[in-house]
Amino acid sequence: MTSGDAGPLAGCRVVELGGIGPGPFAGMFLADLGAEVVRVDRPESVDEEGRGGATDVLNRGKRSVAIDLKDPGGRAALLELLDHADVLIEGYRPGVTERLGVGPETCLARNPRLVYGRMTGWGQEGPLSAAAGHDITYIALTGALGAIGAAGGPPQIPLNLLGDFGGGGCYLVIGILAALRVAERTGVGQVVDAAIVDGTAHLLASTFAKLARGAWSDERGVNHLDGGAPFYSVYETKDGGYVAVGALEPKFYRRLLGLLELDVDPDRQQDRTTWPELRALLEERFAQRTRDEWAALFEGTDACVAPVLGLTEAASHAHLGARGTVLAQEGVVQPAPAPRFSVTRSVAGAPASAVGADTRAVLSDWGVHGIEDLIERGAVGTRRTGWADQPAPPHDDHRATVQSGGPKDPSERNGS
Repeated sequence: MTSGDAGPLAGCRVVELGGIGPGPFAGMFLADLGAEVVRVDRPESVDEEGRGGATDVLNRGKRSVAIDLKDPGGRAALLELLDHADVLIEGYRPGVTERLGVGPETCLARNPRLVYGRMTGWGQEGPLSAAAGHDITYIALTGALGAIGAAGGPPQIPLNLLGDFGGGGCYLVIGILAALRVAERTGVGQVVDAAIVDGTAHLLASTFAKLARGAWSDERGVNHLDGGAPFYSVYETKDGGYVAVGALEPKFYRRLLGLLELDVDPDRQQDRTTWPELRALLEERFAQRTRDEWAALFEGTDACVAPVLGLTEAASHAHLGARGTVLAQEGVVQPAPAPRFSVTRSVAGAPASAVGADTRAVLSDWGVHGIEDLIERGAVGTRRTGWADQPAPPHDDHRATVQSGGPKDPSERNGS
């Protein structure tokens, strides 16, 4: 399917300067929604592990252009692309794109409607803005990491879902969509400063509200939603598996007790003095059957109990299968586009292009001048490997992407 032929963002053009983690995720998200995404990478990044092909899930639906942004011709080519773009995504440390000559002031002067999306951990300003970091350090500083874990134990790392993708990439997409709405109404573009610390703190709104009204204790493992409550926790089963219990509401709690055949007073659910004994009862009862036996008993009930599945198991679960929540592309299991739309249906794009595979085709499609000269001098693609001379894949198999000839030094990238 042609980029832009489906999805609510059909017709939107995005240039993504190649990076890692939340920036590419945001680009994938926009491509899934129907945007034409062109990813710009350094020519030498062809040797980096995992670039291109079905396993490069974060770059699905994008085409790839190799541009040397340290070459004046390469910078000029990128600026020409941006003349025709609606959105730019970059994930370098503050000041890097300015030093490369493609900062917001330069780009917005050429294309006043451009939405310039910046993805960092610490943000564009502040005492730590120039420091390196990764998901774990960003969520640590917000208090989110400190709130996750068992009582008396160390904080537990929630993969890099909370910072990179929840507080980072998703918030960049939200900011871009809001800024696009303004640009459509007024013709005025702007910079979107998406910082993982900001997004993660924003995700804690409900927790801060509970803390303010005395319904949350600022310590791990003693609250209703952090495993402190025995009716909102995880229990080991007879076979070494686990089930997740989330029977918060009284009617669900009653159903849980009934199916477990426990002689417990449901009206004392919130009596914390009973919690240690209740937890011991639940541990003993769940240890009497296997995970899948419990799953069969609770499935479809309102007791709010589910088996804890591994990634491979989850992909083959009947409910996710019925909804098409995951899909397989060239044998690679991956999430389907989300959310869903009743009219402008989203479709996952084709597997990621190899670095620079679409250089000639993208530059031509987007009206960049002097392509042959740029190729000859090595400002785009490379004569050594001949990427720019490869036959372009059919345009209708991709959601366009450019791969970025940005800084070679990883320290110039924002950590994720």
